[in-house]
Amino acid sequence: MMDRTRTRTLKAVWVILAFVVATIAGVGAEYAHAARRLVKIDGSSTVFPITEAVAEEFQIEKRGRVMVTVGISGTGGGFKKFCRGEVDIVDASRPVKSVEAALCRKNGIEYIELPVAYDGIAVMVNPQNNWVDHLTVKELKKMWEPAAQGRITKWSQIRRGWPEREIHLFGPGVDSGTFDYFTKAIVGKSGASRGDFTASEDDNVLVQGIANDPDALGFFGLAYYEHNRDKLKLVPIDDGNDSNGKGPILPSAETVNNGTYQPLSRPVFIYVSKEAASRPEVDEFVSFYLENAGALSAEVGYIPLPEDIYKRALRKFKKRKTGSVFGGKGAKMGVTIHDLVRH
Repeated sequence: MMDRTRTRTLKAVWVILAFVVATIAGVGAEYAHAARRLVKIDGSSTVFPITEAVAEEFQIEKRGRVMVTVGISGTGGGFKKFCRGEVDIVDASRPVKSVEAALCRKNGIEYIELPVAYDGIAVMVNPQNNWVDHLTVKELKKMWEPAAQGRITKWSQIRRGWPEREIHLFGPGVDSGTFDYFTKAIVGKSGASRGDFTASEDDNVLVQGIANDPDALGFFGLAYYEHNRDKLKLVPIDDGNDSNGKGPILPSAETVNNGTYQPLSRPVFIYVSKEAASRPEVDEFVSFYLENAGALSAEVGYIPLPEDIYKRALRKFKKRKTGSVFGGKGAKMGVTIHDLVRH
């Protein structure tokens, strides 16, 4: 992990220096216009590591002639910027919602929906927690549903025999696509949750919160757990449906990919502005993304899609096929791989 982080940091420094040198030097028409060749991205903290890895490799290939900025404001925050025309691409850990689709229509923003990887939502407790060996979907709902606020406050209320200790909950903020997906999958309605939990759009804040509190439980993308497995205890989940896999299932590349980790496996996306895609630097970046997403998503801890899906997504992008295969209704359970590129 440290070697990979150090390598990516050095690459990022190289990219910035190359861009500065190219801009200052102004050698040739392409370099003279370098400052205007900018690709702006914002959105999901879950998708950020994949996009950051792609952006670094792309900028190295372009030798500083294109600059890619990648922000983190959560899926919801990213869509607000995207649908106002402030960014070219939004990272999204769930499909676009109807309210976001309406805002894009109002502002004349057409979008191309492209899957880039699979991820599982990991549920974790502190390593000192010696009573939780697994959780059911019903137990998670009992913890997180709106009616639990001020009422379900102790571990003993979740399962008989668990200690009379307070539950301290940690999760992504309301602008997070992971929050939307988790609440839809567990509670039954996107955004439906108790409000008395520690929320952050920064997954590293959640890692530290759970790692430092013996009574904590939280959730976020599996990749962030993989990078912090020495600080956290992963909890198997039982959805009660043996056809998905019998008993409690731990999230992993295998169980997310084969559909047995349910209902907390989901695809993640980028959405590209059709207008922005007409600019050569955006077209080149997205093409590079889809050609390299499999290898780079695996490198940063995500589950690659089948190569055929990336090829079909690239064809979809080149044809500028706009809209969402989910009908602009946000998170949806039980999505198949081929649903992702149905256009």
